[in-house]
Amino acid sequence: MSYVSENFWHDAVNKATTDLFTFGYKHVIKPYFVFNHTPDVAHDQMIQFCRVTRNIPPLMWLEREMLNYTDPILETEVMGVKFANPFGLSAGLDKNCDMPVLLDNAGFGFETVGSTTARPCPGNPKPWFHRLPEYDSMMVHVGLANDGSEQVIPRAEAAWRRARGMQVSVSIARTNDQYCGDLDEGIEDYCTSMRRAAGRTAMIEVNVSCPNTHVGEPFTSSPENLDRLFTALDAIEHPQPVLVKMPLNKPWPEFRDLVAVLAEHKVDGLSIANLQKDRTGLEIPREWEGGLSGGPTYRASNDIIAKTYREFGDRFAIAGIGGVFTPRQAYAKIRSGASLVMFISALMYRGPQQITVLKRGLAELLRRDGFDSVSEAVGVDVD
Repeated sequence: MSYVSENFWHDAVNKATTDLFTFGYKHVIKPYFVFNHTPDVAHDQMIQFCRVTRNIPPLMWLEREMLNYTDPILETEVMGVKFANPFGLSAGLDKNCDMPVLLDNAGFGFETVGSTTARPCPGNPKPWFHRLPEYDSMMVHVGLANDGSEQVIPRAEAAWRRARGMQVSVSIARTNDQYCGDLDEGIEDYCTSMRRAAGRTAMIEVNVSCPNTHVGEPFTSSPENLDRLFTALDAIEHPQPVLVKMPLNKPWPEFRDLVAVLAEHKVDGLSIANLQKDRTGLEIPREWEGGLSGGPTYRASNDIIAKTYREFGDRFAIAGIGGVFTPRQAYAKIRSGASLVMFISALMYRGPQQITVLKRGLAELLRRDGFDSVSEAVGVDVD
């Protein structure tokens, strides 16, 4: 394999085009084509753009040649899965699996499709999003809108089989609709999607912490409920590793008790963490519903990652989520205990070339500190 980092001219072109994309996104695309629309409209336009451009091979070739920075120091193996780099798209943006072709050619290490649910789900009433640029954040209130796992999972499987170098994961959650019943109904909802996903993607993420549903988060309200869910999921054969999407706003003793339950089940990793519910110190209109992405999640996420790595680092791999906009922020998550790093908000506020900025910057930081791989840096700041 030929790496961009080892070819002087390809490396120079990659860096120059990334800088050009960064300038163009900041001064042209974001103000005149993204932020001049409501975030709901901009989101729909972005999805439509992905659907159209994925069918234009010359454009995908150009994207790959210009933006996909590759470097052997970024390659890593986590939970038995090999990644070209540790960066992935978090669940919540590509709900119906429309983006894998673009993300693959841009150079993402992996993508998490969904979250998807056993039944098609309309989600919450719109608006789903509110921008908070002063906090590098988005207020998110989608409520798991998606086409249903019967349709989404086959798309994710096809995307995974065709991908050039990107791994594809699927996130499953409980349907947020008028048919929600008791705890047993919720468990069967997860089991339906788990059965559909078995063997069809690189990984499965079980989202038990979506803060935007009308039934709340019953499976993180008590260790007993979480144990019941994963006792049922354990009975379903699935060859790929399983991660659990964890909540952000639990006191550490409660969070630790939930992780201790998961340690007794067929769970390989933890995605830490979901949206921020705490608005303390932030000037946000009261009528805006939802959880906060991006900047307001960063410190809390890193703190939980470090605590979890300290007590459970030998048991679980950690995928760190929340507030990653720069290589240094990604590196801090890795040094706090994350083997993988996921993000969404940086795409909107910085542009699609940010994946290249993150990869190039992380490679430089690893070499600066004498590491030969990502895995060597995982958890080094945790006592």
